[in-house]
Amino acid sequence: MRKSKRIVAGIISALLLAGLAGCSADAVTQESTAPAETAAESAAESAEETKDCCADGETKDCCKDKDSVPDCCEGGEVAASAELEKTTFEIGHLNSTAHLLVFVAKEEGYFEEEGLQANLTLFSSAGELATGLESGKLDVALIGSVPTLTFLSQEHDLTVFGGAMTNGHGYVIKKQYTENTDAKGVELLKGRNVASVKNSVQDAELQILLKNANLEIGEGEDKVNIVYFDSQKDAYAALANNTIDAASVYSPYASLAQSQGYEIVYRCSEEEALKNQPCCRQVAAAANLASAPNAFTAFERALLKAYKFTQENEDKTIQDVKKYIDIEEDLIRTEVYGGYGTSNPDPDKQGTAALKDSIVALGYTEDFDIDSKFNTDIYKNALESLLNENPDDAVYQAQKKHFDEFE
Repeated sequence: MRKSKRIVAGIISALLLAGLAGCSADAVTQESTAPAETAAESAAESAEETKDCCADGETKDCCKDKDSVPDCCEGGEVAASAELEKTTFEIGHLNSTAHLLVFVAKEEGYFEEEGLQANLTLFSSAGELATGLESGKLDVALIGSVPTLTFLSQEHDLTVFGGAMTNGHGYVIKKQYTENTDAKGVELLKGRNVASVKNSVQDAELQILLKNANLEIGEGEDKVNIVYFDSQKDAYAALANNTIDAASVYSPYASLAQSQGYEIVYRCSEEEALKNQPCCRQVAAAANLASAPNAFTAFERALLKAYKFTQENEDKTIQDVKKYIDIEEDLIRTEVYGGYGTSNPDPDKQGTAALKDSIVALGYTEDFDIDSKFNTDIYKNALESLLNENPDDAVYQAQKKHFDEFE
């Protein structure tokens, strides 16, 4: 009876938290409107399952099937579920297919499976996302790795606890500048005005390639003139101006540009110096993450389930993404499954640390201790719990192997 009471108490707590939590729409561009089951409905269903399975502290037949009521039955014995410190998650994302894990987790019901109500909101820049986290309006933000590292170096009280995408960036150029020339790759940008976004992964990658090619930044026929804009959307839109010749892109803008008659200068996944470059990271306010480890572990479990779904259900994944990124399905397919980028929840601490060293060398930011700004335990615990439930699952096994190698 004591354990059943603890479970019911957890459900009541979750309901109270769901009623109190909320997120203002200030500083956002657009709120996603995909339908969602309420936290109260989810908790009520959990209560009914708990009552049927583990009433009065006795082990029922359903406990023989651990997967039938997860968190209730374990090893043939009644077990109290880990109480979620919060059940409502406000999630900020950009207009990018790179952030598909939260789209799929929402559309396929994985957040609800984990007892969470997830609200997804579209933002226009990394700065807005960081502000949302620090103001308490967001619980999780998917932010590019370079701006994340810059914010961390400036002592913003943020923590990286997972990944979102690897690679997926590049540059596009007006078609006339690729004709009657033998230049390829970054050499095509010589003497051109190129649009970029300061403090972005795309800009850092461009500077790395320019440095490797001994090309200087500035005005002149033998230099590359970088013109900065506030967001990726603005940088891409600047291609319509006569004064801008090329622009940075992240997924899905490269494929969108090709469909509109522009040419690809390079995709980072095809550049040896940029392969396996960690892009967007899962970021949270450090205090928020520390106060709700069970809730964030549930969040991470939902994203791992979403990742597994993307590996096994291509067509449905594309349909889910299209609800949030409204472009042609063929373009989504190219960006998600064309080999140019990979959406993966692994935090990839080693890769992010290597990128930090690169941007420090470029003068983007001062050096800092990245260990204190990273939490890999959330992802590790989420993955291990899923492996305990699905020990023979090839996707989760591959994730464990990758995590062990690159933590």
